[in-house]
Amino acid sequence: MRQELKESAASYIDGIASDLLRVSHELHANPELAFEEFHACALLSTTLEAYDLSPRSNVYTLETAFECEVSRGEDGPVVALLAEYDALPGIGHACGHNLIATASLGAALALAHIRDELPGTVRLLGTPAEEKGGGKEIMARAGAFEGVDASMMIHPLGRNMVTFPFVAYSQADVTYRGRAAHAAAAPHRGVNALDGLLLAYQGISNLRQHIKSTERIHGIITDGGLAANIVPDTAKGEFYVRAKDLDDLAALKRRVSGCFEAGAASSGAAVEIVWGAVDYLDLRTNWPLAERFQANAEALGRTFFPLTELSGNATGSTDMGNVSHRVPSIHPMLEAAPRGVPIHTAEFADYAGGELGDKAALDGAKALAMTAIDFLCSEELQKDVRRAFEVSKGLA
Repeated sequence: MRQELKESAASYIDGIASDLLRVSHELHANPELAFEEFHACALLSTTLEAYDLSPRSNVYTLETAFECEVSRGEDGPVVALLAEYDALPGIGHACGHNLIATASLGAALALAHIRDELPGTVRLLGTPAEEKGGGKEIMARAGAFEGVDASMMIHPLGRNMVTFPFVAYSQADVTYRGRAAHAAAAPHRGVNALDGLLLAYQGISNLRQHIKSTERIHGIITDGGLAANIVPDTAKGEFYVRAKDLDDLAALKRRVSGCFEAGAASSGAAVEIVWGAVDYLDLRTNWPLAERFQANAEALGRTFFPLTELSGNATGSTDMGNVSHRVPSIHPMLEAAPRGVPIHTAEFADYAGGELGDKAALDGAKALAMTAIDFLCSEELQKDVRRAFEVSKGLA
């Protein structure tokens, strides 16, 4: 029975492939930044409506979030499919979120097509602001994942991986304020805010020598002054801090804050440190669910990169980590570009709008739909997933 449902879902996705790829290409051609994804939200919502579904927009406190549920009207397990669609400044969909949105959309449409054969509920969630802002955490606090028994999405990469070593992350925006003066005629009257920021930046560069291999610190100067002959009275920077888990992140944030404060003390400028309202958590992969996804994707012809061969330097962060601390979750990676092409580059953005990206979106839709079918139709898998989640939380 399950195999027949999977074949039906995959066949349906093939049948609507042109619609799905139209969505992917339109998202790719119209990149929008975090919390500004109005076109993307409208496009995905109108596509759902065209298939006689009823999405709700402006949900869970976010204007560019949406929700659409599919069921045959009976109680049962709830599977959430997550769609991301925000892009990056300057390089558009260099993380391939157009493919993530399309894959979850395709899976939801396929599952809606066979809803009368499925127990439980499929909840498609449009989740804004993954690149910056932690949209999933904001939505979670507003109840988006209440009653959800399993959550899943795919992410493009240069190889197929059943999971990825995502770590905890926080953002700091710092502002140094000094006193302006003519840099030639009266430099002694000035307090150089840029000096404070540069001293902090150098301190952080030195700190990098003495942090764990699982930790990262990186930042940019977003405002360094107005003119070279004016002592800068304001300087601003944006910094990202990553660590293995929330405890390590808290400790590293204290050390980074010390660098910011040292810059202020050394330069005489005042500093304001604003940490982001949302910390991203490390990803807790639910292995029974992940193994089912891998088996389904392999049935589509994909070969997975062994995690044992992954470089220890590979890392990143996602607000899907926050979801994984609340409900059983998976975040597999699907090859959408040749190996060696890194995400967050213009080259990767090109592939996200090309044939390899198209194939990842369609295969992702099929594998997500097939895995959702496995979960909804197997009480044994549901128990294994719950058990693994309890173990991951230290409850069993």
